[in-house]
Amino acid sequence: MSEPVFIGIDVSSQTLEVADATRPETWQVVNDEVGIAQLVQQLGELAPALIVLEATGGYEFEAACALQATGLSVAVVNPRTARDFARAMGALAKTDALDARMLASFARVLHQHPDRERFVKPLADAELQRLQALVLRRRQLVQMLTSEKLRMRLAHAAARPSLERTIEFLKKELADSDTDVAAHVQQHHAALAAALTSVPGVGAASVAVLLAELPELGKLDRRGIAALVGVAPLNRDSGKMRGQRAIWGGRHDVRRALYMATLVAVRRCSVFQAFYEHLIASGKRKKVALVASMRKLLTVLNAIAKHGSRWNPMLHDA
Repeated sequence: MSEPVFIGIDVSSQTLEVADATRPETWQVVNDEVGIAQLVQQLGELAPALIVLEATGGYEFEAACALQATGLSVAVVNPRTARDFARAMGALAKTDALDARMLASFARVLHQHPDRERFVKPLADAELQRLQALVLRRRQLVQMLTSEKLRMRLAHAAARPSLERTIEFLKKELADSDTDVAAHVQQHHAALAAALTSVPGVGAASVAVLLAELPELGKLDRRGIAALVGVAPLNRDSGKMRGQRAIWGGRHDVRRALYMATLVAVRRCSVFQAFYEHLIASGKRKKVALVASMRKLLTVLNAIAKHGSRWNPMLHDA
């Protein structure tokens, strides 16, 4: 039997640098419709076991979708994961050709990993892209509104009228953005959104972030989804040393939305409040107890998304 082929593609706005793990040289195609069609034909003939691209601000999307549409196995990975792998392989320099070869080597390793879904960023279809764009714009408006309000505190009287006009404008834009997000969720995810918002503390804004940034919700087990979001405690043990467990990595925007929802849940829901207070009474620090509550909330949301159920306090209290 011939050796499986593994492909790595380093993506830029203009070009795609392609490497085959079985060959020393790389080749390049233009990152446009013609170049991608050429790449699809080339890789279709090679029939690789896995193709790995680095997430590069959306420049990888067209190529990844075109390759996946032909039936090829494609993984879009986090740039930090790819960079860490390159460093572990001793590749400290960074060029397009070297990055492509490292991604091809990473494809070989990833293909054998039993839990490789954790390292792969799912490709968004047109519907998910639209929701992600709407959620991103809402986040930008919130950040701009927060900045203007902070400026208002220190502003000179001469600057206040301008700040007030800007704040009013941003409030209107934010309201319109909320309407657009809600309409999209209602049109495409009404049943799931209704089930998720049945959980205390989880509102429409949190659900929109979960749907946009965590499409794996309901598709992984509780440990996998916690590790993906970054709320699973990681061991730091070596020899006789037993280090403090801590969370690390994961999806920041999802974790932030989960944090806000958990703050409400531990105050207003008896189930989460009892869980949080039990951890505090056991000697856990407040921050540790809150992260554990975040993980519990995520586990509940994951189960609801997986089974299509709604919030049941008796079940989750047990």
